[in-house]
Amino acid sequence: MLRNLFSLEGRIALVTGGSRGIGKMIASGLLAHGAARVYITARKAGPCEETAKALAAEYGGECIALPIDISTMAGIDMLATEIKKREPKLDILVNNAGAAWGADFDEFPESGWDKVMNLNLKTPFFLTKALAAPLRAAASTDRPAKVINIASIDGIFVNPLETYSYAASKSGLIHLTRRMAAKLIKDHIVVTAIAPGPFKSDMNKAARDNADEVAARVPAGRVGTDEDMAGTAIFLASRAGDYVVGNTIAVDGGIVYANPGIPGAGWDS
Repeated sequence: MLRNLFSLEGRIALVTGGSRGIGKMIASGLLAHGAARVYITARKAGPCEETAKALAAEYGGECIALPIDISTMAGIDMLATEIKKREPKLDILVNNAGAAWGADFDEFPESGWDKVMNLNLKTPFFLTKALAAPLRAAASTDRPAKVINIASIDGIFVNPLETYSYAASKSGLIHLTRRMAAKLIKDHIVVTAIAPGPFKSDMNKAARDNADEVAARVPAGRVGTDEDMAGTAIFLASRAGDYVVGNTIAVDGGIVYANPGIPGAGWDS
């Protein structure tokens, strides 16, 4: 058993927002550790299909693009219907798709609030609900199904950037993770979350474009790598993480829990 502790052999996974950034890192890790099929979603068909083709070629297994906008209930239902049409069981759901919005307090628009809250908080709940049947079908005492929500360290501490709806949505997602975990563990579905710190992505342009400057404010002395994110997701998705229920793991080089100073701006993942 210990030799296969991190194996995902034969498992079926869905990673939302999987065409780039953190979602792509996680999809890569799942495939590299034996997942049979990994579905990835994105709004834009071209990049989604290109990423799926590239990941399948590099890591083996099947990587299947499902270009669907899941920021609305109609999109959520469309994705759930497509998955259930293709798969009777779903072992791993990674709720990664997200958005951010920054604006001065006195100018912050309702559109920036609703767009971010809907995708970052509403979508993970209702997509998990819509896929409960295939998750339950895959789940057992010996091999629970997994739901991994991608939060942010901005949901744990106060980032000085004025990203009000983003911070609120990620904080809410961390608590929602605990509440969903309390309900779904009874069905042998383990719900956890990852709170990333600075990783190079289109959402975190500071870490992408000014990695050395950001790294100087990280206790570990660097920004996160693909392996850092993939490793945490593999741990939670595999047998190794079966007894970790409701937790949110900060993957941030020590910013939140090992930083003697006051965190600066630009941690947003």
